[in-house]
Amino acid sequence: MNAILAISVAEFRIAFRNRWVAIAIAMMALFSLVLAGAGSAPTGTLGADRLSVTVASLTSLAVYLVPLVALLMSFDAIAGEFERGTLSLMLTYPLGRFEILLGKFIAHLLILSLAVAIGYGLAAGAAIWADPRASAGLPAMFRLFWTSLLLGAAFVAIGYAISAFARRPGAAAGLAIALWLVMIVLYDLGLLAAVVADDGGRFTTEVFPWLLVGNPADAFRLYNLAASGATAAASGIGAAAHTIAPRHALASILLWPLVGLGIAVLAFRKVTP
Repeated sequence: MNAILAISVAEFRIAFRNRWVAIAIAMMALFSLVLAGAGSAPTGTLGADRLSVTVASLTSLAVYLVPLVALLMSFDAIAGEFERGTLSLMLTYPLGRFEILLGKFIAHLLILSLAVAIGYGLAAGAAIWADPRASAGLPAMFRLFWTSLLLGAAFVAIGYAISAFARRPGAAAGLAIALWLVMIVLYDLGLLAAVVADDGGRFTTEVFPWLLVGNPADAFRLYNLAASGATAAASGIGAAAHTIAPRHALASILLWPLVGLGIAVLAFRKVTP
């Protein structure tokens, strides 16, 4: 356990030196504050408190930003060590490959939790400062926080798998961006196009909900919107939040980090320095 913590501390220091900690915190803080100011404007027409509307806006932000930050932090984890020649030294430690990945995983998740906590904390503070009644939305904000960490954990693990498969930082970076584009942007567009073409048929009623829950980003969005008192502030795919049981979406975002780590470990075992 001490060795895993030592890997975590070393990885955290490397991220600090590479300014990943500052970049992640700055990105989350900037976008959260912008959404806290602009996204809570329609509270009067929705009948929801200001913070709940802010949470709905932050949910849309987190779907795009958290996976991107997680992939950018993790794509270099194995490929970078391989290219720099430090992987051979690392594998001489009295640690299994899963333990090495676990040490890196703890460090990256800690960086992500710092960024998310500061970003969401600033947004919540701004909403409550503008309207003290907005504190009613704090449970929704807390739910958004821990589900964002689960979403980030899933994509950090997926990033490790990409890094092990690619074995070169350049190739891993390209694959990470392509995966983000497919899972976060094109996946939803493809599903919506299929629903329109199906015109209320079997795909729409039976297959579509499971495909939606199968994507961790969509499961995260559906779970938070279904539990939010300001679902109407969201648009598009958020309308499906009422048709899918929240427990199914929650199961998906709980399982994806484990699935991602499993794939990453299998891929890492095939890497020979």
